[in-house]
Amino acid sequence: MNGTNLFKIALKALVNNKMRAFLTMLGIIIGVASVITMLAIGQGSKRSIQSQIAEMGSNMIMIHPGADMRGGVRQDPSAMQTLKLTDYESLRNETKYLSAVSPNVSSNGQFINGSNNYPSSMSGVGLDYLTIRQLTVENGEMFTEADIQSSAKVCVIGKTIADNLFTDGSDPVGRVIRFNKIPFRVVGVLKSKGYNSMGQDQDAVVLAPYTTVMKRLLAVTYLQGIFASALTEDMTDLATEEVSTILRTNHKLKSTDDDDFNIRSQQELSSMLSSTTNLMTTLLACIAGISLIVGGIGIMNIMYVSVTERTREIGLRMSVGARGVDILSQFLIEAILISITGGIIGVFLGVGASFVVKGILNWPVYIQLWSVFLSFAVCTLTGVFFGWYPAKKAADLDPIEAIRYE
Repeated sequence: MNGTNLFKIALKALVNNKMRAFLTMLGIIIGVASVITMLAIGQGSKRSIQSQIAEMGSNMIMIHPGADMRGGVRQDPSAMQTLKLTDYESLRNETKYLSAVSPNVSSNGQFINGSNNYPSSMSGVGLDYLTIRQLTVENGEMFTEADIQSSAKVCVIGKTIADNLFTDGSDPVGRVIRFNKIPFRVVGVLKSKGYNSMGQDQDAVVLAPYTTVMKRLLAVTYLQGIFASALTEDMTDLATEEVSTILRTNHKLKSTDDDDFNIRSQQELSSMLSSTTNLMTTLLACIAGISLIVGGIGIMNIMYVSVTERTREIGLRMSVGARGVDILSQFLIEAILISITGGIIGVFLGVGASFVVKGILNWPVYIQLWSVFLSFAVCTLTGVFFGWYPAKKAADLDPIEAIRYE
């Protein structure tokens, strides 16, 4: 019996039991759709995080006071005051692998303009901060070195701050706003960057000279952090080692002493988040893949029922010359047709579900072609694997016993 006839017989058997065939496919459909959707969400999240990190500057280095806190031990307040302006000056003047360095201090409070107010924080930074964080002044200008030297009460605001304090749409540049009762003149408005992957508004920012924040707002002589940027992404490790050496020398630490500061790079953060998202994507795909196994078991169950129902038919076919391999092929084709058809429907459903998730929930989604091929290949192998044993059982039936079967 040729392959065309076997295909027609298998197709006719499925058409005669449409509802049963569809219910059998349902496990495969749900499994394939789930795998594609879960992988799309996982890959979309990963790409979104990588994009956000790239926007922040892939070669950015963050230096914070205090020892490494990954152990979870609470530190003495004095340990958080180890970074000084002299450290910033040393890094600015002595490093070979840093292209930009900026101190960082911040104060939380309420911004007020007339009857409008908005809670946020004011960050005291240097001129290089824009380069390090890849920010652009869209309207007006950045404060100057002279403003830093004189601790001038000037600031550059983000789009969210501008929209909330100047609700009439007027130009903020040149206007005076208050922060905790202290007046600041707005000299520039930053270009909008929107929300990052963690849901934080990157436009709810106000930048001022670091000397102003240290003297007029916080009354401190230490820094809360230092931001820097390596010459290139490949030089990040060299820059990190250089920064560590300079700070240890400044702080007069012995070779046996632990660092009283900690350094984080965007590469480290990117690697950590990528490994986390990869793990979550794999976990989601495995959970979704369970439904494929359940679907395969459903195929095996229905094929067993089909073999039992058609035992006399199998006996008649074999008695008129059908070989065991023909019977095996017929039932195997039925199982493969169920899985392939379910796989095709599942692919369309999975792709559609991914776009629904993106459109309604605004989650980042990225469908990779290999995930579609992989899920489709797996569902085909599932049909072969779980359809083989019932088909083999049908092929091994004794013709005479099969004809006598009631």
